[in-house]
Amino acid sequence: MRADRLLSILLLLQNRGKLTTRQLSGMLEISERTVHRDMEALSAAGIPVLAERGREGGWMLAEGYRTRLTGMKPQEIGALLLTADPAILDDLGIREDFAAAARKLEAVSRPLSPEAGYSLAGQIHIDGASWHPIDESVLYLILLQQAIRESQRVRITYGQSTEASTEAKERTIEPLGLVAKKGVWYAVAFCESNLRTYRVSRIVQAEIMEEHFQRPLDFDLRAYWEQSTRDFKASLPRYPAELRIRDSALPELEKERYVKVLFSAVSSDPAWLKVEAEFHTFESAKRIILSYGADVIVTTPPELRQEIEHTASAIASLYRTPGSRPQLS
Repeated sequence: MRADRLLSILLLLQNRGKLTTRQLSGMLEISERTVHRDMEALSAAGIPVLAERGREGGWMLAEGYRTRLTGMKPQEIGALLLTADPAILDDLGIREDFAAAARKLEAVSRPLSPEAGYSLAGQIHIDGASWHPIDESVLYLILLQQAIRESQRVRITYGQSTEASTEAKERTIEPLGLVAKKGVWYAVAFCESNLRTYRVSRIVQAEIMEEHFQRPLDFDLRAYWEQSTRDFKASLPRYPAELRIRDSALPELEKERYVKVLFSAVSSDPAWLKVEAEFHTFESAKRIILSYGADVIVTTPPELRQEIEHTASAIASLYRTPGSRPQLS
């Protein structure tokens, strides 16, 4: 642990030129006394660490001293560091490991100026959290990581668990990989010779078994997930409809998550467009179209058009008939 910290100090000084005891203490989350002890250890190891006293003083390396990790370019390092999602690092319990690795990689790039070190993380921040975060428990994520690393079978109890009852079954899986998608973790594993995907939050219990399994040499987690995603999208229900939509409302319809605009063309009225769209279900089509009010008219199918007319009439009657409206306080 101390060896990693000493290397971190060395790389920080190399990259940033000069740092005070207080700055190093804050960056590494150690006491100032520990910083002084670490500097003594670096000096004893033959590292030319210099101390400059005074208001503008601090710790620095002797001019010309430099240790290199690789020949990586700053842009290459930045590309690696920017892919990190803090939430994923926390879930996997490796945020501190990532911070240490980032400091070491950052040292490969020379400072832009003697006064300010190059830090892409200080210029671009990636926030992978949704505005509506999914609060899911992933108690067995670290356990699954270990099982994947050691190629060990895992006995799980999997299913939905509520206060009223637990609908779960016991299974033995051979985990091959983990996938995080928009805050939700999935485990890809063999179960009874079939490759399956399990939502980690639905694992009620799990324990690593002593039995090991042979991981397929040709298994590609990314390729499997991409194909699985395509298969899932292809299996979704589809509900086609023809619409008339105001020209100004089409861009918003195209952004709808559960709508696919297949075709659009100008109609006889230049303010309206003819649109062929695909919804997931009748109910979702009804809900989405009603949200556009007078900007969308259903042409076909007849049952959707009739349902929209019926609902619109019912809404209008609530406003026309005072006695049918709820009393507003």
